[in-house]
Amino acid sequence: MSLESQRLQPDRYNVVPRTLCFLLHKDQILLLKLVEERGLWGGKYNGVGGHIERGENPLSAARREILEETGANPSSLKLCGVVMIDTGGTPGISLYIFVGELESPSSAPPTDEGTLHWVPLSNVYNLPLVEDLPILLPRTLEAYRIERPFSANYTYDLDGALTIHFSS
Repeated sequence: MSLESQRLQPDRYNVVPRTLCFLLHKDQILLLKLVEERGLWGGKYNGVGGHIERGENPLSAARREILEETGANPSSLKLCGVVMIDTGGTPGISLYIFVGELESPSSAPPTDEGTLHWVPLSNVYNLPLVEDLPILLPRTLEAYRIERPFSANYTYDLDGALTIHFSS
């Protein structure tokens, strides 16, 4: 298929592709406590991840981000979900969510992004999580367990409140 046949239309909705990754070891999950300077998310916990760079696919970007942020190289990663985030304009965000397992927990020094913490799964929801994680994480872990990815849309109302719509 030629580039011309791709029908690129600059006036159409565009997205910035990103990854979000969660690593498991036995009954623990690796989370990143974001630095306080991170605005609304400062001091809160999230998975690791980042932007998909030109020439990468979501899986290769997830592997790169995990290696950069944790030093770990999981033997396998599974795509568990895709979320389209409507930012109210262009570009939006497409988020590819992965889960992998490590045979032994890794540790990495703090970075400009934050500090890594292995957290018992039973304690995750007692932590200050980024806004969507209390809803997104259980769905992600279930998708990993049953090996069926989900898709969802995030929208924000005029007051900036998040609504998550999962496809059935």
